[in-house]
Order: sequence, then structure tokens, then C-alpha cells
Amino acid sequence: MSRTMTHALMAAAAATFMLSAVPGAAFAQDATGVWSTEGNKGRVRVSKCGDGICGTLISLAEPNDPNGQPKKDARNEDASKRNRPLVGVPILQSMKPDQQNRWKGSIYNAEDGKTYTAYFTLQGDSAKVEGCVLGGMICKTQNWTRAR
Repeated sequence: MSRTMTHALMAAAAATFMLSAVPGAAFAQDATGVWSTEGNKGRVRVSKCGDGICGTLISLAEPNDPNGQPKKDARNEDASKRNRPLVGVPILQSMKPDQQNRWKGSIYNAEDGKTYTAYFTLQGDSAKVEGCVLGGMICKTQNWTRAR
């Protein structure tokens, strides 16, 4: 092995060691893509939004009401939004990096029409999604899986 190649390999090894030794230098996993909610009730497309992520409901397992019409956001606290179709509603909002592979922001729950503090934590091809109240003292958790 040539002397130049030896120096290049040593420099690469040193750089790798230094990056692994610096807290926060490890790269976060990519959260973007389509995620199936717990129980496969719906699918959410997670996209980059500025320096964070956001998520939009793109499909429902049961998209129509008993009359065959698209389900509406009928429980929204904002009366002006109650007639909009659920598909297309922003679910994850203002999610900013909080820790390694974790984002903090808000989540909209169409079942009660309220928005909660939220955490989206990647765990390989699954994500722990938490909606919390009282400063995170009480949280409801769902496990989402990356759609294939």
C-alpha cells in the first residue's frame, strides 16, 4: 500500500472516530414517507417542512360516511373547518427536531377535534407517536409503521 493511501485511510478513520465521539453528530433517520396509523385506520404522508417535518392524512381505511360521502372534519373546534374532508387534513404540525430521531410539535386528533403537544420518535421502520396534555404528564401513544 502506498504511503499516500495509508495517510488517506488514517485520516478517514480519524474523521469517523471524531464524528462518532461528538454528541449529536450522528445522522438522524429519515422520517419522510408514508406511514400507516395504528390499526391501519389511515395513512399519513410525512414530509420535510422547513427544518422539521409535517404530516398530512392521505387516506382512510373507511373514507366515506354511512351516506357514501367523504368523511368530514366534523368535530374540529374551529367551526369553519367542520365541512372539510378528513383526507388532506394536516395531522402532524410544526414538528421540530427534539432529540436523536425524535421530533416535537403538535398533532391534530380528528376524533375529538383537538390539537395536542406531540412527539414523533423513529424506531427503525416504526414510529412511536405520542399526543400529550399537561406538559407531557399524560400521553396517548400509537405505533405507526412505514407503508410499503
